[in-house]
Parts: sequence; C-alpha cells; structure tokens
Amino acid sequence: MTRDKLPFRCADILLPKRGFEKWATVACDQFTSEPEYWNDVERFVGDAPSALHITLPEIYLDDDAASRIRDIDRNMFEYLSCGVFDEFKNDMVYIERTLPGGLIRRGIVGAVDLEAYSFERGSDAMIRATEGTVLDRIPPRVKIRRGAPLELPHVMLLIDDMKMSVIEPCSDEDKTPAYDFRLMQGGGSIRGWHLSDKTQERIENALCELAGDAENPFLFAVGDGNHSLATAKACYEQNKTPLNRYALVEVVNIHDPALHFEPIYRVMFNVDPDDVISGLRSRFSAGGPQKVEYITEHGVGTVFMPPLSALPVGTLQIFIDEYLAAHKDAKVDFIHGEDVARSLAARRFSVGFIFDGMTKNQLFTTVERDGALPRKTFSMGEAQSKRYYIEARRIDCAK
Repeated sequence: MTRDKLPFRCADILLPKRGFEKWATVACDQFTSEPEYWNDVERFVGDAPSALHITLPEIYLDDDAASRIRDIDRNMFEYLSCGVFDEFKNDMVYIERTLPGGLIRRGIVGAVDLEAYSFERGSDAMIRATEGTVLDRIPPRVKIRRGAPLELPHVMLLIDDMKMSVIEPCSDEDKTPAYDFRLMQGGGSIRGWHLSDKTQERIENALCELAGDAENPFLFAVGDGNHSLATAKACYEQNKTPLNRYALVEVVNIHDPALHFEPIYRVMFNVDPDDVISGLRSRFSAGGPQKVEYITEHGVGTVFMPPLSALPVGTLQIFIDEYLAAHKDAKVDFIHGEDVARSLAARRFSVGFIFDGMTKNQLFTTVERDGALPRKTFSMGEAQSKRYYIEARRIDCAK
C-alpha cells in the first residue's frame, strides 16, 4: 500500500491547557449500572472544565437527554471561545497508559478516514467493525454529535502487528511531552507525547508495510467504540465536509502485552429470575458444548447450550433478545468485570450470566472469516482500563 491510500493520518489535536486530572473522564459506556461511580466523578470535577461536561455518560440516556445535549453543545462552544484548549496542528500523540495493575499499554492518537470504514457485516473495508452494530443505538448518539463542534474519542482501533513495527518504536524516537498525570477513579495514569514529522512518516510507512499489497487489506479492527465510530460515519454521510470525513481514534497493537481481552457479561433486570432460568433451560433443552453460569439472589447454576453461534455469548444473546422482545419491562446491561456482574445479579428481580470469552489472538481471523461478532462480545480490559477522554478535534456542526 502507498501512503496516499493509507486511511490513517495526523490531525489538528486540541488539548486542555491545564487541569488534566479533572479533564479526563472514562468512556461514556462504562459503569452504566453504577450511578455511584458517576456521582463521585461529578463531585470531583465540580464546575472545572472537563470532558464530563461535553460528553454524555450512557447512564443518563434515560434521563432528560435532550437537556443534557443542549448543555453539551453550549459547553463545547464556551470551551472553544474562552481559551480552554491549545491546538496542535498536524499532530499525532504517542501514549503510554499505566493500567491499574501496573502494566503499560501503548497507543497512537490520530485520525482515520471514514471512507475506509464500514460496520456492515462481511465488509472488506480496511477499517472493520468487530461486533454487530445495533442500528437503533446510533440515532441517540447522532443527536449528540450533530450539533457538536468537537469530537472526543474513546474509539480504539487494533492492528495485527506481530513484529511490533508501528507503535513500539515510538518510545525511543524524538517526541515532545504533552501530558503526564493520574487518571481519576482508579484509572491508573497516562503519559502522552507529540510526535515529530519524521516519526509520523515512519509510522505511516510501517502501516503501509503492514497492509501489504492486498487491494482491500484488513488493517484496522475496531476494538472499542464500535457504535461511536458508526455514529461518526452516519454524521459524515449526512454532512460531508473535509473535517467530518475523519474521526479521531487511538491505535493499539493487539499484540501489546498489556492488552487483555475480557468477556462482557450480561445482567438482566426487572425480571422474575425463575422465569428467565426456566425459559433458558427450555430454549436449550437439547444441551450442547457451550456453557453459561447463571446467578440470582437464590444461588447459581449452569446451562449447556448448542452452538447456535460460534461463541457462548452469541448463543446466549439469541435467548436474551427473544426474552426481551416478549417481556417489555425487562432490561439487559453489559457488564465489565465478573465481580461487578455477580454483585448486580444477586439483587432482587435480576439474573446474571458468566461465560468464557474469546482470546485476542482469535479476533482478526474470526472477523475476517465470519464477519462481525455478536455485540458486546469482548472488552479490552475491565472498566477502569478503558480509554479516557483527553484529546479533542474540531468537527463541523450539521447545517
């Protein structure tokens, strides 16, 4: 591949001038069943400039979202006009994220071309969704992005770079410090550097070599933020401007030793647990090789299922979707962390499911062979290890 066809490039990146500790907040789709987490964030941040005030944590989607979106847009314009940011032209940021357990995950922040991205199952685009995209989850996110003059990414794209030729050399190359601080709420710490033009060119050349000579190489897999990137694509299709054609992302090597895949568990709420378990056993009465453990306030048990999907989570999700369609008050949440899932499942009118996940080495081959996985199949670490909102970029509001 030649560099002119590469769908990754530098961007004009905005960073706050000060106050990173209160600025950086975790991805909006985390802790969606734990209001105490977000209450603590609000108390810590207060009225200080913060990503909290220009993003919409999904725990608030059922509240007065329209009012929150108006506040988000107003805060974004205010931050731009009152000098909250420094802008770094034609920039890439190299990141070393120290995770809560002490491991360091490395990444590069830059912009990807949405013309080279598709969330359609079976797509041969260079940037592909790894999980099924739920189309009715896109419109609420479009409402947020459509009137916004800024984007803040929690999207993480993966590359299959076994030789560690793209990201890892940055640690020894010329760069200028951008930030160095502790992340709130047990998120560990993070350091970032602006990369020189020479290093950016080396990165682009390494990505071209990784892509090889295939006409449509599978270069980037969406590891986190599937629906956020799909939203950026939808907004671009509605308002095709040069700014909107690109989306800010962090690129991470799937072979990074600090990158771990964790299952995303399911907990159902507003249900009769006995009815759910009875329905599950009836649905999969024939049994099979796939196993799922269930948890209720009364105890735990195991159900064996036939492989209706390649992974246990996919087979289980078939049942959950059928149950939700027949029980309008029932809800499901996607939970990061086994301890959290077990705790939530032990509450009244709840039931949780624990199962084995996929390994990260299976991702590229599985998606290339079978297309997108069932939604919320895996997580790249537990909630505290997810990407925090730090960098921002200007985009064009809808006309």
